[in-house]
Amino acid sequence: MPLPKTQTDTYTSEQYWNLPDGQRAELINGRLYAMAPPSRVHQEIITELVSAIHDHIKKNNVSCKIYPAPFAVNLDAEDKNWVEPDISVICDPDKLTDNETYSLCQRRCT
Repeated sequence: MPLPKTQTDTYTSEQYWNLPDGQRAELINGRLYAMAPPSRVHQEIITELVSAIHDHIKKNNVSCKIYPAPFAVNLDAEDKNWVEPDISVICDPDKLTDNETYSLCQRRCT
């Protein structure tokens, strides 16, 4: 659900990054969507998946890194879409930013 403002208000990336501590949300097309805390079962499943993916990466000597949530991923060059996938597997370290986030698009998505 969008965070409280009006139905027509849009948010900026700066507002997203300045949410109060403990407030988790995703920014999609300029709208903020609150994120509910995950359930215990959800977290158990994510733990198993992270472990299996990590083992696969190590066993096969793949040069990817795995990041469980919370880990912000920018989906567009316009900086209007930030999501927090449950699990991110990053194989292109050049797209990691200084603020410890990942950008799928460094300049412009095509």
